[in-house]
Amino acid sequence: MSFASRSLKEQYRQVRRKIKCIITLYCLHLMKTNMTTTTLLVVLCSFYVASGVNHTHQYFYTATTGIPNFPELVIVGVVDDQQSVQYDSFTKRMVPKEWLANEVPSDHWNVVTDSVAEFAPRFKVDIADLTFRHNQTEGVHTWQNMCGCTWDDESKAVDYFDQYGYDGEDFISLDLKNLRYIASNQKAFLTKTNWEYGRPDLYMWENYYPQRCIEWLKKYLQYGNSTLGRTVSPEVTLFQKDSGVVCHSTGFYPDGVVITLKGMRDGVDMHKDVNMWETLPNGDGTFQKRAELTVSFEERKKGQFTCEVAHKSGKPIVKTLIVEDGKNLVGIIIGCVIAAASLLVMIGVVVAIVMMKKKGYNKASQSDAGSDSGSDTSATLQGKEPSVVTAEHGEGGKMKNSLFSGFQQ
Repeated sequence: MSFASRSLKEQYRQVRRKIKCIITLYCLHLMKTNMTTTTLLVVLCSFYVASGVNHTHQYFYTATTGIPNFPELVIVGVVDDQQSVQYDSFTKRMVPKEWLANEVPSDHWNVVTDSVAEFAPRFKVDIADLTFRHNQTEGVHTWQNMCGCTWDDESKAVDYFDQYGYDGEDFISLDLKNLRYIASNQKAFLTKTNWEYGRPDLYMWENYYPQRCIEWLKKYLQYGNSTLGRTVSPEVTLFQKDSGVVCHSTGFYPDGVVITLKGMRDGVDMHKDVNMWETLPNGDGTFQKRAELTVSFEERKKGQFTCEVAHKSGKPIVKTLIVEDGKNLVGIIIGCVIAAASLLVMIGVVVAIVMMKKKGYNKASQSDAGSDSGSDTSATLQGKEPSVVTAEHGEGGKMKNSLFSGFQQ
């Protein structure tokens, strides 16, 4: 099913997740480049990815107000499931990702930047108009747009989409076939009227989507074949947690993966509900997905759990977890390894402290020996406080090395 054939409500749920992801990943980008922002939104995000031979070229625009030290406009481009380019109102440049930057002539990005420079001010005007019209001139507000095209390289069918949302709600969308805008609620009717009679957009989009959008989608697919056409096998782990058994698959590309998680006890299927999580992007352009079997601690005793992960990169990967009297044998082994490693670390710390004290004592002794007779001297060992480095990741490692390598657009 093509993107444009989905209901507007369903489509916009996709938009909201993408926009949240844009903001989150952009904040992380600012942090990596030693810039600061007062708002960091930690959200789950997933991208719309065309299945099979249906390819997608899309852009995501986010205009915001009321967020200090955050760009008023962020744009992210995505080809299929890979971020292609990004822009923000601080840098005012469309910056391609490495997989395209090395292939597409640099002049192309200059042209794209110039086009954005002409179009970007509209978003600032639009959100100012909406907040004024709704008497919402204070606080945080968002004006979001998702637009692009799809192309099936077998049937040659094409489709287009251009949708807007205000503060997380459907607002207005473009009906390219009938050259009109569709208001999603009563608040959008004035915008619909203004856009249909006060802007030349309709005729501009009538030429842009069928021609330039599809043309560059095909070119990007050609330029990025080594990235978009690659396959990477998943890494699979099967483990217990308080609520049940989890099968986690990560590091795979492309995103299509099938996880089958089952539990057996005394040769009988437990028939437990399996919660299948959404496929999420990793920071390196790969994906992750997990399935969770809800089963109590008591029911897990003497149980056997199997997870099979099927991916186009190769043969299915099968992991098995056997629980004896409610204890995970693999978990015990891992626990022993961790305990041993911790013991070694502790021993190393003790040895280091002893050596440091000994070294400090020797220095003090030498200082005493070299001082004038009768003088009262003392030696102190001064050192910097140890720096503390922490590494955090969400449950199941929902973010790995974050940055867009996604959206990535």
